[in-house]
Amino acid sequence: MKFLDQSKVYVKSGNGGNGCISFRREKYVEFGGPNGGDGGRGGDVWALCVDNLNTLIDFRFQQHYKAGNGQHGMGSDCTGVNGDDITLLVPPGTQILDEDNETVLADLTDVDDKVQLVQGGNGGFGNARFKSSTNQAPRKANPGEPGIERTLWLRLKLIADAGLVGLPNAGKSTFLSSVSAAKPKIADYPFTTLHPNLGVVKAGDLDFVLADIPGLIEGAHEGAGIGDRFLGHVERCEVLLHLIDANSEDLLKDYKIIRGELEAYGGELSNKEELIAISKCDSITEEISEEIAAELSEQLGKEVIALSAVSGYNLERTLLRLGSTVRTNRVKAKEAKKEKTSWRP
Repeated sequence: MKFLDQSKVYVKSGNGGNGCISFRREKYVEFGGPNGGDGGRGGDVWALCVDNLNTLIDFRFQQHYKAGNGQHGMGSDCTGVNGDDITLLVPPGTQILDEDNETVLADLTDVDDKVQLVQGGNGGFGNARFKSSTNQAPRKANPGEPGIERTLWLRLKLIADAGLVGLPNAGKSTFLSSVSAAKPKIADYPFTTLHPNLGVVKAGDLDFVLADIPGLIEGAHEGAGIGDRFLGHVERCEVLLHLIDANSEDLLKDYKIIRGELEAYGGELSNKEELIAISKCDSITEEISEEIAAELSEQLGKEVIALSAVSGYNLERTLLRLGSTVRTNRVKAKEAKKEKTSWRP
């Protein structure tokens, strides 16, 4: 199944049915008069978050969604049938944006989250509604309200606990394949990864989701390489694992390039907790890799871990560090949610 994280859709709610003008005319009925029914209400368009999807590929083949129209009112005080609603099924992490592709209308992060995209038109009143003591035979009925038509954007931001960032060929896909059952494409040329990959990682007694996104290069926020669009998939991560190739000529420059792209992108990415690691240490000796990590750590003033996804060197240590941060943030989020829902009027 192909990965698609952004799509444009056109939605239209149903038109309301017209009200009916009708009179009861039986010969031996003492009380006749108006009996036109109301029109039915037009159907709504909804978006529902479901747990068995992880891509927006379905919206590549169908972009137009229209709810059912309400039925017109009929005589004998018969109200028209309401139009059928239509529901767009989206994966967790889907944002719904207005036509400008900037204004966020809804953010569906949890399964069963549901939001109304457009409301159906109301049905018109039949002439029975207008009967009064001074107007006992009204010949008036309202037309139904037209439905609403909108152009919307769906943007998927994968929900993961930790994310991998780094330059192309920094070893991100190899790391993901070593610590999870994911099978991303791995090759010795840049931009092997063209779309995000997810894997479930076990660190001690904790399971968490790790996201691997395509590599960034200098100027990605201006569209260089494949741009920075995929950075949206690590916006929801609690911690970032920044991988730097041990064979690079200038590790500090590589680090600053990625940090610059994170800051240029925004979205609080530059403020997230970060774990820095030197990757591909199997290509050099452990002593040299530790010296390189210590030197970079002194330059940055932060801890730097030397690891190898191929040999497994320091792999478990790295996972435990990531898992510890994820666990801490889960506890904080749980407490915040509990405080938010504890007070009731």
